[in-house]
Amino acid sequence: MTFCFKPFLIFCSLFWIVSCKSQSAISATEDKKGPIINDTTFVNLKDYSQNFVYDMKYATPDNFLKEKVYDCAACFLRLKTVNALVEANKKFMKKGYKIKIFDCYRPLDIQKRMWKIVPNPEYVANPTKGSIHNRGGAVDITLIDKNGKELDMGTSFDYFGIEASHNYLNVSQEIKQNRGLLKKIMIQKGFNSFDSEWWHYNLKSALKDSISNAKWDCN
Repeated sequence: MTFCFKPFLIFCSLFWIVSCKSQSAISATEDKKGPIINDTTFVNLKDYSQNFVYDMKYATPDNFLKEKVYDCAACFLRLKTVNALVEANKKFMKKGYKIKIFDCYRPLDIQKRMWKIVPNPEYVANPTKGSIHNRGGAVDITLIDKNGKELDMGTSFDYFGIEASHNYLNVSQEIKQNRGLLKKIMIQKGFNSFDSEWWHYNLKSALKDSISNAKWDCN
C-alpha cells in the first residue's frame, strides 16, 4: 500500500493549528467572563437581557417615601431570578408586551428605613425577618404595550389600599385581564404573587436564600 506522507503531515499541521486556535478562544472567553458564578450569585439584569424597561422608583423621589433611597438605578438579582424573569419576558413579548421594572434587590438598610415609615407587614416586610427583596428573589413589575404605555392595573405602583389586591374584584374587566395575564405567566415561570400587591412577585426557589445588605458602585 502506498502512503503519501507529505499531505498527511500538512493535514496534521493544519489540525494542530486549528485546535490551538480553538483552545485559545476558549481560554480568552473564560478570562473575559471572569470567575464562574452559580444561580445564587448577584448579577445585573441588563447584562443578561436588553428587553426590559426600567423605572426604578427608589432611585428617584417618585415613591411612597418621597425621597431617593437608592444610589443606583440598577436591577440586581440572584442569577436564578434573572433567568426566570428573562423567560417570563420572552412569553410576554410574544404577546406584544414587555416587563417594566420598578424594584429588584433591596439592601437590608433600605428595608429598615422603609419599615420605619410604614411598619405594616401587609405592605413592607419587617426587617428583623427580612424581605425576599433583600434576598434578591423579588421584583416589582408591570407590563407595557408596543407603544411603551403601561397596561391599566387599576392602581399605581406602591398604592397602599385594598384596590391594589389581587382579591379586590370591584375593577373593570380590562383590569382583571391585565392583572390575570401578568400573574399567569409569572407563576408559569416559577414566581409567586403577593395578595395585597398586584405588582410584586417572588421567585419560589429564592425564599430560603440569605438576606443581603450588599451594595454596588454606580457605573
